Amino acid sequence: MSDLRHTRVRPFPVSDRVSAAELMERMAGTSFQARQLANAARIWGRMIADPDATIFLGLAGALVPAGMRHVLAYVVEHRMVDCIVSTGANLFHDLYETLGAPHWQHPSETDDVALGRLRFNRFYDVLAPETDFTASEEFVVRFIRTLDTDRPYTTREFFSLVGQALLPAAKEEGILTAASGAGVPVYSAAVGDSLYGLALANARRRWGHAVQFDIIRDVLETTQLVTGAKKSAVIYLGGGTPKNFIQQAAAAAYVLGREVPGHSYGVQITMDQPQWGGLSGCTFEEAQSWRKIAPEADFVTANVEVTVALPLIVSALVESHADAIANRQPPALSFEEPVVAGADGHAGR
Repeated sequence: MSDLRHTRVRPFPVSDRVSAAELMERMAGTSFQARQLANAARIWGRMIADPDATIFLGLAGALVPAGMRHVLAYVVEHRMVDCIVSTGANLFHDLYETLGAPHWQHPSETDDVALGRLRFNRFYDVLAPETDFTASEEFVVRFIRTLDTDRPYTTREFFSLVGQALLPAAKEEGILTAASGAGVPVYSAAVGDSLYGLALANARRRWGHAVQFDIIRDVLETTQLVTGAKKSAVIYLGGGTPKNFIQQAAAAAYVLGREVPGHSYGVQITMDQPQWGGLSGCTFEEAQSWRKIAPEADFVTANVEVTVALPLIVSALVESHADAIANRQPPALSFEEPVVAGADGHAGR
């Protein structure tokens, strides 16, 4: 059994000065989720350094209210990712903060009925006043009324235009403004499940301005991004719809008459567990049975809360992969309607 003793655990050394990159290096010598977190940084670093990789980022959970907006905007601005799929809620809270409205810290054990009477909405230990939500929604309604109702939009087009509309009004940098400047496409497969959905309904009900979406074009575009890439890489912060929407882009290659081996790299940061059967907790190994993840892919799941993991990983990468980030050439992304000739469809997912 001596061949099993190939790498010994290195107890974490304590010192009075340690950088984020050094912290990750020391954690890589330990075990459990500390080592998984270090592996997540290592694999994301490999994605950045690989000139053939197109990197997809899935965003779920209340990351922006929890204080992750600047980290995510930095990741986008410096092209540490190439395409985002997000919940609509994160993108609304991004707009909300970009316009200058803050979220507020608050005890998680509180009188929620009293908060409701005061028109304050709670996200665990964060509050936001409804008056600020209303002002942000009105900004979105005014923007929506500038859109063409005679043709449908992809969510990529919609959020690109939102980012452009935000630029002259922005008080701070946000995900959408950074994406607009960096040319990073942003999709939201469940855009209606957010205050954008309420704003769209509001514009339709009050002004008769019914903006339509072509969500299936979103499916075709993201599938084309995967099939057009030499390698695709995925980073999931949380799970939900963004995770599955990116996952399925590899499995949907047959729709375009093509075949891909699956995503080549994967990083998943989640507290969800696989035994409950939900997509948010499903493992990369399970995804290999669907051929969403390549057989030889380099992947890791770190069961760490995202607001703990993300700042540590990004801070470490900014130090350890500074040259790779600075010199990275983003892939050319095509959003033209793909032409498929004689493709035989099948039921793979």
